[in-house]
Amino acid sequence: MTATSFDPAGLAAAVPPPPWPGPPLPPAIAPAPVPASEVARRSPITHVRYVALATADLAATVAFYQGIWGLYEVGRDGDVVFLGAVGSPEPYVARVRQAGERRTDLIAFGAPDRAAVDGLAARLGSDGVRIAAEPGTLQLPGGGYGFRFFDPDGRLVEVSADVAAKPFREIEAGESVPRKLSHVVINSPDAPGLVAFYERYFGLRLSDWLEDRMAFLRCSADHHSLAIAAGPVAGLNHVSFEMRDIDEYMRGTGRMVRHGHAPLWGPGRHSSGDNVYSYFAGPDNFVVEYTTALERIADEDAWVPRVWPASPEYADRWGTAGPGEDLFALWHRTPPESGLWVPAPV
Repeated sequence: MTATSFDPAGLAAAVPPPPWPGPPLPPAIAPAPVPASEVARRSPITHVRYVALATADLAATVAFYQGIWGLYEVGRDGDVVFLGAVGSPEPYVARVRQAGERRTDLIAFGAPDRAAVDGLAARLGSDGVRIAAEPGTLQLPGGGYGFRFFDPDGRLVEVSADVAAKPFREIEAGESVPRKLSHVVINSPDAPGLVAFYERYFGLRLSDWLEDRMAFLRCSADHHSLAIAAGPVAGLNHVSFEMRDIDEYMRGTGRMVRHGHAPLWGPGRHSSGDNVYSYFAGPDNFVVEYTTALERIADEDAWVPRVWPASPEYADRWGTAGPGEDLFALWHRTPPESGLWVPAPV
């Protein structure tokens, strides 16, 4: 063995370097005048329930969501199919309907009770918001009590309470199917105005902004359940489904690849929300996302909203997702939403 002049006792001076610095935290947003905890206490919204889509090819759409994506059919009524998530008590997290065109039928949210439904409907109606269906019993899987209205973009929104739960179970280790509907992102030509609308009426709290392009809003401890992106036309940006953990998320991403669905963007990890992501083009080019590890906000008043840059080191902390050009190109090709200001037939 070759001898060296190194003194083994000198290892005591080989102190590890300090933690490798990541990109600095972006600037904070000034606190809102009303404490977030008080806004949360008054909020009539508890969570996002489901998204309803219309498609020209029902069989292919159901085959994708059930056979590849990992949802399962919980009910069918003619040309309408209701799809549930294994780990969610919601009767269904997606609804697909046969139609002559691609459109978003509606986005549904949960309320704590009937009084919250009635109070929100009355407030919206008195302020001139167009009510599409007055509060009443819902004739849908799980039943319940709810109403529908059009938001300022003309998007149909449902709010309901007293919806019966379906059977569900914990997702097992290695099981790469969605646990629940995580969040919905919508496009708006007036993002700041729409953010103000949902803050005012739904009591949603601002978690972060991505530059001036997207606002992340929460109705629970999850960093966001609704996000609003600035866009030239109103429409659905994407629907995100939560996986059990990183391993299950990667297994799901791999399954999509093996079925010929390469990610539009991902795998990667966002800064705002700290969640991981893989975006895919679903049937009719509706964008869907696998995610997990979304940040949880335990203390409403201690949370500091920030304006995050969209530069690569913030958009993808892992540096693995690529530039996302396919995703952004698809969004630019997406036709204008045909369901605005039009009540869904179901």
